[in-house]
Amino acid sequence: MDKFIVSARKYRPQNFDSVVGQQHITTTLRNAIKQNQLAHAFLFCGPRGVGKTTCARILAKTINCENQTADGEACNECQSCVSFNRGSSLNIHELDAASNNSVDDIRTLVDQVRFAPQAGKYKVYIIDEVHMLSSAAFNAFLKTLEEPPPYAIFILATTEKHKILPTILSRCQIFDFKRITTNDTVEHLEDICKKEGVHTDKASLHLIAQKSEGCMRDALSIMDKIVSFSNGEISYDNTLEHLNILDEDYYFRLMTFMQEQDLTGAMLLYEDINRKGFEGDLVLNGMASFIRNLLVSKDEKVVALLDTVESFKEKYVQTAKQVPTPLLISALNILSEAEIGYRSARNKRLHVELCLIKLCYLQQAMQVSLNENSVSKKKLTESTGAVAFRQIQPVAAKTAAAAPKTKVPASPAAKLMIDEAPAAPPQKKAAPAASMPAPPPPPTGKKINSLEKLRKQFKEIAPEKEDIPLEETAVLKAWEKFTQQLRDNRNPAAQSFALATVKIVDTNSFYVYTSNPLENRFVEITKNDAAEFLKEELQNSQLQIFNVINPNQQVQQEAIEKPLTIVDQYKKMIEKYPLVHQFKEKLKLELGR
Repeated sequence: MDKFIVSARKYRPQNFDSVVGQQHITTTLRNAIKQNQLAHAFLFCGPRGVGKTTCARILAKTINCENQTADGEACNECQSCVSFNRGSSLNIHELDAASNNSVDDIRTLVDQVRFAPQAGKYKVYIIDEVHMLSSAAFNAFLKTLEEPPPYAIFILATTEKHKILPTILSRCQIFDFKRITTNDTVEHLEDICKKEGVHTDKASLHLIAQKSEGCMRDALSIMDKIVSFSNGEISYDNTLEHLNILDEDYYFRLMTFMQEQDLTGAMLLYEDINRKGFEGDLVLNGMASFIRNLLVSKDEKVVALLDTVESFKEKYVQTAKQVPTPLLISALNILSEAEIGYRSARNKRLHVELCLIKLCYLQQAMQVSLNENSVSKKKLTESTGAVAFRQIQPVAAKTAAAAPKTKVPASPAAKLMIDEAPAAPPQKKAAPAASMPAPPPPPTGKKINSLEKLRKQFKEIAPEKEDIPLEETAVLKAWEKFTQQLRDNRNPAAQSFALATVKIVDTNSFYVYTSNPLENRFVEITKNDAAEFLKEELQNSQLQIFNVINPNQQVQQEAIEKPLTIVDQYKKMIEKYPLVHQFKEKLKLELGR
């Protein structure tokens, strides 16, 4: 029984032509080999599993090949190529920098560089995961990397280019590898399945390529697992089951329920998904990607951007024509917010179900929002039978035609009836006197402000209390009372209120003078609360407070006697008793501290 070798190793490319998805790299390297313009140091950087180490090995084998082809490829027949394929070549050295990242490891490598190759033209040193080297190891490698012997070539490979020192980057020729496209991955997997005799379909391989996210090694590993799982036959259903992917058909059904506003069907569909073991965040993320694909499918020119199974593309285009764009954008916003809040939600199932409820009734909510004006007008028109309105005299109609029209906001329904009523209704169509208010006085040609009319009506219902004019003693007393209230509540603004000076301007307003911007800020923050308190305390509903910074204000504070220093005490003492000074000088005494 032959020993099993995984596809990633068994079908590793052996020449530049078999490298998948990196034509911009392989073409450059082949031309450099043909024109004999090889750099002394290369840096291959890019995502995992896209061919960095593979290209490094192919380059090392090709430059030492004794019979290179006209296309710059290795012959795979000479002694150098055969020994390389067996793994016994002495001219190629690989170092894993993840486990050999110390200064001593680099010094050992530098010592080996001094020896010329016994066979072949070049000694190639491949350092994988070079970003794992320590700073000291990088610095120890700098001089050799900058000026190596003519027979030495260094190929560095990394997945994290940003971690490499700029001094290393400046000494290398950099090649950026890209993720392998889905189509290239599918074609490569199809080729391998034909060689292995595995029965498969393009849809299942497309799912594998999507799951690998541009990494060929991952795609080959997934394919090996599914082959073992399905006993040598890859189908769309067992690929979905093995990769734990939710079929896009579920999302199409959910979109149908959204359009029909069928909440029951949507909840039952989610129950079916939940029983299969799919997490809620996977459903939300998949639905968001599905709606994104629908938005892309709105324009048939960009349908090629859809990263989905070929059989679904036509279905996307047909569904996109039936769903309005505003609905898709609104649904995408709801799904985005739900996905963000999923982690913090305690009841995650309820969180997803609430999102489904919003999606199912989204179309109805948008229709109400768009037709809000017409809906309101219909409702108001239906309720006009019970609304009383005043009769409009013909003279008033002529006046209104001559002057700008002023609407009276008595009530929304009454306003609608007045606007829709004839300009001069006949006298005989007035409502019975029992249900009508008293007729207004004849028009005088002078228009009354609507706000003033409302005030008059309010005064008739609840007469206003007369405001008491401000008086200095009462204001100061109320101000002190509010300040004390701030002190009781431990409000930091209490001190600013206590130091401020109050000056009455007129019967309804007064100024508050503060000595600096900080005090003024505290007064400004608490001014609204103070105004409400003083309005009630002073019985003046029109009271207004204006705060002003007055740097020249003399704040009256109690004088606090400053304690005297020892020097001041001594000066005061010798003024009263001069002999004390003579005594101090004769004895050469010092003042105490």
